[in-house]
Amino acid sequence: MTIKLNCDLGESFGAWRMGLDTAVMPHIDQANVACGFHAGDPQVMRKTLNLAREHQVTVGAHPAYPDLVGFGRRSLNCHPEEVVALMHYQVSALDGMARVQGLDVSYVKPHGALYNDMMANADVRRAVMQSLAEFHRPMALMLQATPAYKQHREEAKEWGLDLIFEAFADRCYEDDGRLRARTKAGAVLNREQMLKQVEQLRTEGTISTFGRQTLELEVDTLCVHGDNEEGVKAIREIREVLQG
Repeated sequence: MTIKLNCDLGESFGAWRMGLDTAVMPHIDQANVACGFHAGDPQVMRKTLNLAREHQVTVGAHPAYPDLVGFGRRSLNCHPEEVVALMHYQVSALDGMARVQGLDVSYVKPHGALYNDMMANADVRRAVMQSLAEFHRPMALMLQATPAYKQHREEAKEWGLDLIFEAFADRCYEDDGRLRARTKAGAVLNREQMLKQVEQLRTEGTISTFGRQTLELEVDTLCVHGDNEEGVKAIREIREVLQG
């Protein structure tokens, strides 16, 4: 199984600095670039795209609910038509800036609460898929790999979309394939547990849940985090495990 690494980047805004994008970019395959609604601004977007081009990293759009104050982590009761419009607005912005630099945005990964709502709510997921189907050129959708991946693939097929399934290197899973809530004990794996989970995915295509069940997942990419020096170190270690 060939598994890529993706990371949420370009999340600084004005004088607020978040993440070690320059340190992270050389070690990943896919950069999910914030589009301004939860983080990021035109200058940050431009700089992040430059970094991706320099390191030949695939670019994806990382749109969110319009929630700059809450960093896109608060669920908003948006009508499906609003979801389609806010997706078009953000993806178009990043796509236009990328084209100026000779880059293509090849996929979309919703951020935060929009991502969670997409996974839990079929209406939101349908609106997200519709937004990509209506875009002026094909783009894949990145979403969480769960035991329902076959259902999600069939839904995407109706819209003519390709899917990229992602797992999370440092997060514990519940028996139903959902991520264990951060408010619960054991939600975030320590270094040893994280590397063991990555190795299990690489060699067996499975993960072990909090309830000690084994789930088979179809995984194309792993989400990693570069918020601090320890996170960057962890990315390098994960890369070593994936290379066998």
